[in-house]
Amino acid sequence: MDKILFDRIVIQQGDITRLKVDAIVNAANSSLLGGGGVDGAIHRAAGPDLLTECRSIGGCPTGEARITKGYHLPARYVIHTVGPVYGGKPQDSRLLTNCYQNCLLLAHQYQIASIAFPAISCGVYGYPIDAACKIAVESACAHLSKYDDIKKIIFVLYSTNDYLVYERYLNRISLKSI
Repeated sequence: MDKILFDRIVIQQGDITRLKVDAIVNAANSSLLGGGGVDGAIHRAAGPDLLTECRSIGGCPTGEARITKGYHLPARYVIHTVGPVYGGKPQDSRLLTNCYQNCLLLAHQYQIASIAFPAISCGVYGYPIDAACKIAVESACAHLSKYDDIKKIIFVLYSTNDYLVYERYLNRISLKSI
């Protein structure tokens, strides 16, 4: 992979609701009406107008993505995606890959230059962080090698452990590209 791709990927530990980017990704449930974890945090930070807009969408199937305004968030948009509940089945990785690809395609359609992702499906949905990280980073690299629209993809990890998993994986694959 090209080193220039890795210059457009950032990992950081923190709170995704505080990032001033064009879009943040919400690891949502299929109703899009809020929940726990990052989903609840995004809904609380965005305010009640986000819930009103999400109600008008009518939900989102696993692997797909929908876009809304960011309302009271520093981000202009929220891209909601529903990751798979991990069961160790082959379709789990396909569905998680679809989440990242569909979010990035929406970003492309809306001319989003900066986007931040949480670790989709890795909380209560139980996806192993190592496997999810690989899917996330490879999906990002695939998009960045095809399009030059997104200038920055940020992976925002809440826990230190998740951050370290992403850091190790990104370092390992970026060294292979040298």
